Amino acid sequence: EADGEDLRCFVIGHKVVAAMMRRAKIGDFRANLHQGGDALSVDISPEEAQIAVKAARALGLQVAGVDILRSKTGPKVLEVNSSPGLQGIEKASGVKVADLIIGHIEGRMRPIQRLGAKSPRLLRRE
Repeated sequence: EADGEDLRCFVIGHKVVAAMMRRAKIGDFRANLHQGGDALSVDISPEEAQIAVKAARALGLQVAGVDILRSKTGPKVLEVNSSPGLQGIEKASGVKVADLIIGHIEGRMRPIQRLGAKSPRLLRRE
């Protein structure tokens, strides 16, 4: 039913920041880029974005690559990656995903001054 295509939605925090269509090479059903698939620009629906965010949140992930199939009965989660690669998505989407990940991490940190410390350290926000 997927016809050798799937979506990769890159979730950071509670938002899909980038997406791409992965298309398998002719004669193959695997859309994985490491298997010779192509990364293409794509617009995703609000429903697809919502499903991607819910899938990442269900697993407690702040950063995730959520793979979705567009089926006849609606979008279906194929896989959720806790350490998604950036291959193809930045070029296909035009989004600097790595910069957004760094910004998200930095946004979750706050400097604190410990007694006796010469400089502030970054600690995780509670």
